[in-house]
Amino acid sequence: MYWTLVASSPGVTLEIGRGRACRMGVEPGTWSAREGHERERQDMKRQSEEGAGKALGETVGDEIRRLLVDGELVPGQRLSESALGERLGVSRNTLREAFRSLAHEGLVTHRPHRGVFVTTPSLASLIDIYRLRRFIECRALRDAWPGHPAVRRMREAVDQARASREREDWGAVGTHNMAFHAAIVALADSERLDTFYRQLSAELRLAFSGVADPQWLHAPYVEMNQRVLTIFEAGDVDAAATLLEQYLSQSERTVLAAYARDGGPDA
Repeated sequence: MYWTLVASSPGVTLEIGRGRACRMGVEPGTWSAREGHERERQDMKRQSEEGAGKALGETVGDEIRRLLVDGELVPGQRLSESALGERLGVSRNTLREAFRSLAHEGLVTHRPHRGVFVTTPSLASLIDIYRLRRFIECRALRDAWPGHPAVRRMREAVDQARASREREDWGAVGTHNMAFHAAIVALADSERLDTFYRQLSAELRLAFSGVADPQWLHAPYVEMNQRVLTIFEAGDVDAAATLLEQYLSQSERTVLAAYARDGGPDA
């Protein structure tokens, strides 16, 4: 059963259903009780279709991480439950479940009475991310077989980054550069490591968002990726891993210098 209460102000309608105040008629993008229940019904159907797979909240969390890695969500941005829920096609309850997981990972921050915001990384977290990247990526490259299927992903990422560079789409260049490094981690054949690295990638992209000049940040590493790939495919895995370690140290210095120059977090 649903009730509709029309307030005295012209054009303002408050719809209430079973214990939930759902929508002010003058506020676009929010949900009525009927819409909320329908979204939850759709969530239950999707969860049933997932079967023994990941919970829907985890799937939604993965999608939000992808938005972070692709640079579609930026540090300090408030995440509207109504807008994001509509975009992803899920209910508020499912979205809140995903938010709790992302907050535990440090990717979003809940501010009482204000909402959920994309986290702004600190310099300390940035240094820690690069330390972990050197440990994970260099070991994965050094221990891998040059004929591993993930090498194709590395090659595709380089090609796509070059194409984006020609268009001067530096955000896309950054996305493809990160795909190259995710492919390196995939050389380890560890689903747990892949999952952990996706979290690191999301945090790293947030850090990149604090750099004012994305061309300066991303352009030099397109050909560096190619050099790492060429040496690795030639079979000299130790040399490829050594070059990658130097590359990551240079990248870290570049980002830290940009933070200091552009007034990033804790600069």
